[in-house]
Amino acid sequence: MSMRHIISVLMENESGALSRVAGLFSARGYNIESLTVAPTEDGSLSRMTLVTQGSEEIVEQITKQLNKLVDVVKLADISDGTHIERELMLIKLRAQGDSARSEIKRMVDIFRARVIDVSDDTFTVELTGSGDKLDAFIKAVDTGFIMETVRSGATGISRGSKSLQV
Repeated sequence: MSMRHIISVLMENESGALSRVAGLFSARGYNIESLTVAPTEDGSLSRMTLVTQGSEEIVEQITKQLNKLVDVVKLADISDGTHIERELMLIKLRAQGDSARSEIKRMVDIFRARVIDVSDDTFTVELTGSGDKLDAFIKAVDTGFIMETVRSGATGISRGSKSLQV
């Protein structure tokens, strides 16, 4: 049975590291649904969070292959335990006329989003939450309002005292 997995990887913060991980996935025909990567509090390490689909066996194979990469320091499938997961979305909306502006402001309030940029005819909204919450916002907003959508993909961290550290 194919399930969604969130794999968190601590890796050397060096050029080519991301390319090697992506290459591992593409060479084996695995899909990366989303990928986020940024330096950690230790400038020599980056944390990559990738989301993929697969059976337990496939994800076990993926993690074994990732562990063989020289750049990978440590990894964990955080979807195995309790975790916190968030995604960021920036969405630019047409806001022409008082009724459109009022409707957008109402949706922003309902979803606890933030208007981060305003022009004469647009609002840019920032929304953070689960992928389902972001999808619900898109469905709730009149499609005629949507000009552009940018999403970060999921990032996550284990709950409690469990952590991914060297």
